Amino acid sequence: MQLSDLLRLDGVKVIGAATSKKRLFHDLGAMAQDAFELSQTDVVEALLDREALGPTGVGHGVALPHARLPGLDTVCGLFVRLEKPLDFDSVDRQPVDLVFALLAPETAGAEHLKALALVSRTMRDADVCAKLRANAEPDTLHSILTEVHATQAA
Repeated sequence: MQLSDLLRLDGVKVIGAATSKKRLFHDLGAMAQDAFELSQTDVVEALLDREALGPTGVGHGVALPHARLPGLDTVCGLFVRLEKPLDFDSVDRQPVDLVFALLAPETAGAEHLKALALVSRTMRDADVCAKLRANAEPDTLHSILTEVHATQAA
């Protein structure tokens, strides 16, 4: 599995500012609706339900919200770069500016965990995060994310 399997160009966006996690989840829901024809309401509710179990801010300005959805056939990803960092109740109490959301089928046990591990490894790479923060074009952000593991796999 590679990030290019999870992340499409239309699943990458730069957002000036989100006023709250809930507002960000609405933006992610709209992106999921446009990119994957998912119900925005279902995506928002699933992300909020998962976030209620514990914050998905993993530190160093990165959040990895994720949820399982009925009717979804495969794991898919959405990436948002926030121009204005958002408080995300992260483990290190730092605001978040890089958000990689994963949506998985309800029955995707191992596949969901593999995708989450792949995204987590990628977003822990300080060089990748620096490149993401230095660019504001969705196509460039997509290339940075999808080429990192293709290069490592070669």
